Amino acid sequence: MGLVDMSSMAASIGVSVAVLRFLLCFVATIPVSFAWRIVPSGIGKHLYAAASGALLSYLSFGFSSNLHFLVLMTIGYASMAVYRPKCGIITFFLGFAYLIGCHVFYMSGDAWKEGGIDSTGALMVLTLKVISCAMNYNDGMLKEEGLREAQKKNRLIQMPSLIEYFGYCLCCGSHFAGPVYETKDYLEWTEGKGIWDTSDKRKQPSPFGATVRAIFQAAICMALYLYLVPQYPLTRFTEPAYQEWGFLRKFSYQYMAGFTARWKYYFIWSISEASIIISGLGFSGWTNDASPKPKWDRAKNVDILGVELAKSAVQIPLVWNIQVSTWLRHYVYERLVQNGKKAGFFQLLATQTVSAVWHGLYPGYMMFFVQSALMIAGSRVIYRWQQAISPQMAMLRKGMVFINFLYTVLVLNYSAVGFMVLSLHETVTAYGSVYYIGTILPVVLILLSYVVPAKPSRPKPRKEE
Repeated sequence: MGLVDMSSMAASIGVSVAVLRFLLCFVATIPVSFAWRIVPSGIGKHLYAAASGALLSYLSFGFSSNLHFLVLMTIGYASMAVYRPKCGIITFFLGFAYLIGCHVFYMSGDAWKEGGIDSTGALMVLTLKVISCAMNYNDGMLKEEGLREAQKKNRLIQMPSLIEYFGYCLCCGSHFAGPVYETKDYLEWTEGKGIWDTSDKRKQPSPFGATVRAIFQAAICMALYLYLVPQYPLTRFTEPAYQEWGFLRKFSYQYMAGFTARWKYYFIWSISEASIIISGLGFSGWTNDASPKPKWDRAKNVDILGVELAKSAVQIPLVWNIQVSTWLRHYVYERLVQNGKKAGFFQLLATQTVSAVWHGLYPGYMMFFVQSALMIAGSRVIYRWQQAISPQMAMLRKGMVFINFLYTVLVLNYSAVGFMVLSLHETVTAYGSVYYIGTILPVVLILLSYVVPAKPSRPKPRKEE
């Protein structure tokens, strides 16, 4: 396709040529992933996975993208080969250091706001995959007794071969936008083991119905985004007219700006879901119903209704960017908790800080993820108060559930402005325009939890001595 045609096509949908090129390559991951199914032999599949991912990267971002990916993959593989006892922590810090360097050099957030794109987003996904592989290989030499369930499930006893490793990292372009998946799952899928084992004539589900559903969802999400985005520009937050609005109108605009931006992510994740499903890797087992149905949880990165109708901020990480949230839980949050102790606000804040750094060194990201930690902590306070109410007071309990829902809507969309505008000035201006209510409210709730502690509505029965 010629440059003129690309330019006119890009102009027709309101994006740059670079973004259009990325979108075409990104959508191409669906047929590329389907073709994986007909490649013969395990080695052939690994080679195809790696080569197709590298080719799509080159067509989308240029040759330099694969050089960046190679550096990151080399860091992980070398650490596993040279010093297994600490390869996980070495890869974690060196991988994040390289990613941060790329964030600083490219300042991708500014490019994304202006309609550009580069390989940093794919590098972010690849960083998580490389780190999890190294950590699981590290876990493979530890005794099972001291490991958590996720560690036992995903640990690697043997080091992947180089071609297996490259296939896992670049698999059919899955590094473009995720979802993040485990090395062990990739290897079992490629080798036809585990839930993909067909040696005992176990039926493998057809992926086509679920793929069509994901593609249809993606089309709706893109249509909604293209319709809404001209009506709610992010530049409005610094315009004099916005400052003249009343509180409710300002907050309504913040809500609609966040609502609009989310449909872009819903589109991206729906396409990546379709790609992983059609390859077969998205299959995660069967339901326990009388008539078992296939589950595709490994491919799922978002539950749209779960996000928009979340009853509690605690639910957001379970329904938004699901696989990255799972990665953060397994490789950051849980590993900061000492055996025999419970996680607290420190583990939550540290996890959100890692997530912020992973996204990029912009003040808006930092403020958003600190806000997220406060938002979740405040929501937990409301939930504990709700649980302290007697079950006989059903209406009051339902009222607390509704209050938690309103709290989540308010604080989430207030906080999301920082994630969207990125700069310190724009973030502070937007937060200040609604009197920092989304910051003050969670802090007040956390402080009140010490003044009005929640007591269980029914005392726990004592154990017989």
